[in-house]
Amino acid sequence: MKRFLKWLALSAAIVIVGLGGFVAYGLYSIYFGKHVYETVAPMLPAHLNDTAILVFSKTNGYRHEDAIPAANKAIEAIARKHGWSAVFTENGAVFNPTILSRFKATVWNNTSGDTLNADQKAAFQNYIENGGGFVGIHAAGGDPHYDWAWYVQNIIGAQFLAHPLNPQFQRATIHVADDAADPIMANVPAFWSRVDEWYSFKNNPRANGVHVLATLDETTYSPKLFWKDLRMGSDHPVIWKHLVGKGRVFYSAMGHQAPAYTEPEYVSVLDRAIQWSAGLAGSDLGK
Repeated sequence: MKRFLKWLALSAAIVIVGLGGFVAYGLYSIYFGKHVYETVAPMLPAHLNDTAILVFSKTNGYRHEDAIPAANKAIEAIARKHGWSAVFTENGAVFNPTILSRFKATVWNNTSGDTLNADQKAAFQNYIENGGGFVGIHAAGGDPHYDWAWYVQNIIGAQFLAHPLNPQFQRATIHVADDAADPIMANVPAFWSRVDEWYSFKNNPRANGVHVLATLDETTYSPKLFWKDLRMGSDHPVIWKHLVGKGRVFYSAMGHQAPAYTEPEYVSVLDRAIQWSAGLAGSDLGK
């Protein structure tokens, strides 16, 4: 009996470890049932420069506790370098027509969950379709499901599937697209090796007409969640941009860890992406 109980305990431990990733994802998904919406906007600076950006980092789901402040610090430095005004908030009530009209672009810094109510979603959609800018960082496109179909289909363009957990963070090689002259990727090598939490998506965003700027070489890391195969194949986009109506939309799947926002190459990508989304990087609207 004792031997049987030991065997049973060992078997249970193996199952628990093996299912740990899926349990974690189940708990992660539960987070996305949280629906907290602000209805009173914060006071904004009385004066904003002609180039002002709104940085939004609200989380109604999993929160990247280290990455969010690191990214905010990097974006603040970018704005200071260019002489832009930057407003940082986690209050969804800023997404109203009056406030949004004051900003050239919005940066969604590792947002998660359903962050906006119906009126705020409508205001944001109108803002983008009429020429506003969007820069989405990592978790802004990493929800396991969305209550807002327009956002995942039209803004991100791909539904997040999963990321490896064994190990979670791996070094991999990014291939910059053949049109390496794109201004957003100007300071990035053609073969870019770095460590991150690598997202896989259920669909390739190319099918939604995005202009892919960089892809992930799946032969340089292990794209598995325990026994689940996360491979997307030889075309695994990780950075892309596109137009939504008159608006410029950029998304990068990278940036889970705080050190990403001190990497000169990645900071340059974010800098140039903000410029592009705000209409400050020439007249090319991309494809």
